[in-house]
Amino acid sequence: MTKGKDAIETGWNLDNSYAQLPKAFYSNVELNPVSSPELVILNMPLAKNLGLNEQALQSDESVAVLAGNEIPEGAAPLAQAYAGHQFGHFTMLGDGRALLFGEQITPQGNLVDIQLKGSGRTPYSRGGDGRAALGPMLREYIISEAMHALGIPTTRSLAVVTTGESIVRESYLPGAILTRVAASHIRVGTFQYAANMRTIDDLRALADYTLRRHYPDVQTDDNPYLSLLQEVMKRQASLVAKWQLVGFIHGVMNTDNMTVSGETIDYGPCAFMDTYSPSTVFSSIDTQGRYAYGNQPPIAGWNLARFAETLLPLFHDDDDEAVKIAQDTISEFPELFSKYWFTGMRAKLGIFNEEPEDKSLIEALLGLMETHRADYTNTFTALTFDKLEGTVLFGKGEFTQWHERWQARLERQQECKDDSVKLMKNNNPAVIPRNHRVEEALKAAVENGDYSVMNRLLNVLSSPYAHSPEQAEFATLPPESTRPYRTFCGT
Repeated sequence: MTKGKDAIETGWNLDNSYAQLPKAFYSNVELNPVSSPELVILNMPLAKNLGLNEQALQSDESVAVLAGNEIPEGAAPLAQAYAGHQFGHFTMLGDGRALLFGEQITPQGNLVDIQLKGSGRTPYSRGGDGRAALGPMLREYIISEAMHALGIPTTRSLAVVTTGESIVRESYLPGAILTRVAASHIRVGTFQYAANMRTIDDLRALADYTLRRHYPDVQTDDNPYLSLLQEVMKRQASLVAKWQLVGFIHGVMNTDNMTVSGETIDYGPCAFMDTYSPSTVFSSIDTQGRYAYGNQPPIAGWNLARFAETLLPLFHDDDDEAVKIAQDTISEFPELFSKYWFTGMRAKLGIFNEEPEDKSLIEALLGLMETHRADYTNTFTALTFDKLEGTVLFGKGEFTQWHERWQARLERQQECKDDSVKLMKNNNPAVIPRNHRVEEALKAAVENGDYSVMNRLLNVLSSPYAHSPEQAEFATLPPESTRPYRTFCGT
């Protein structure tokens, strides 16, 4: 165990509030040491924000902690129990390859989970080895940090450590462990576990803990559990709208991958859309397109309905009244999502106020983009800087008419053109983690031990709204291919 002086030098300041829940919500776990841990990437800005010493984190003692060979003072390693609907089918789950050290108390007084992903077997591993491959852990690091830079609530990545060991999947792959930082790892699936497999007292304990940790302002409401549902709905509506606005496709929107904190979590087969199409799906296991880009908003509503079901015993003593409360609340989600999404789309088009015509204006543009297979990100960038000549829409009669309609719309608002351009620059990223660029970085790191490609990509993605000249090459489209791009869970 890392103690005393080293803990102070490193800056670990851990609480274990989750371990105060009923024991059924977690299992204490033993460490699964690895042979030759090596730090390959460390998130310096995040470390500083957490109150950690960036230099001390690079010591052999700290790398042993990040590898799960040692624990910092104050830690109480545990694996969380939860359930979930996976592609619509309910099952018992849990942290099968992760352990939670505890919650770091940041200099700002916030609690954030410190979790090791790929740290070995737990009671919930269900026959798996509990390990993770280097490629998927680096993918999560890249995408989660890109999402953070885009202004989208997300878990963060503090570090990736290679283990010096191989894991067996389709072939032998280098093993790695990711240190994930989250507002918490409480999921819709955690509540499903409590509601389906535990007592009402356990469910209430979880709900009360969630309120204290994430929504303290509504704890004293007349019906705090209804307020909890409403607050989670707001955060999820805002979150998924932000996904849609940048063309992000999560890939596995199972209920165990929806957090009650409103953060994006679990970057498995995720990817960003190039050509605009609502039916876009990348995940190799999503053969029916359940989690396709266009399906993400209704799936979020479906997941929230499952969350509401878990809270029924807390809403009201009368079953019928509890169901009515849940149904009335969940029915508000589509309008709530639309509000966030249309506000975001107006900003992407430089529109400050609201007009009834805006809906058809936005939908007309997306329809043209789909028909002509326009690149989603680059189309909005071209509109921002009025450089449309190189786009597939340029010269199309329908688009010319749309453009005139859009310009007339901008002229009807009080704000000047410069204000609109500034609004668009702040809402249309110059760069996203293009899939071919991510694959290029992963290949260099995994196959050749070359992290320079990844570091350069991370640097460019760290300021997506800068619209700087050096970002131009990272905005280029992938080479034409006869094979569709596919992503994999990486488990």
